[in-house]
Amino acid sequence: MEKSLKSAEYARLIALLVATRHKAGVRQQALAKKLRKPQSFVAKYEGGERRVDMIEFIAIAEALGADPLKLFRRFVREKSG
Repeated sequence: MEKSLKSAEYARLIALLVATRHKAGVRQQALAKKLRKPQSFVAKYEGGERRVDMIEFIAIAEALGADPLKLFRRFVREKSG
């Protein structure tokens, strides 16, 4: 199995998070503040330098005003579609 940080599936997950952030009209700095993290945290996971775990995925989605379960379902649905 390919390392997830470099996989197409992981890139798709990050693209979904970035699109969600853009749709919410939130800049990296504002998201980082909501997450109580440095802006580099957001830049690194969006740039593929850092993995996002499930707990972080939930926190990111919620900070963007998105339902984490719906976002994850969308990710899974698009894989099979």
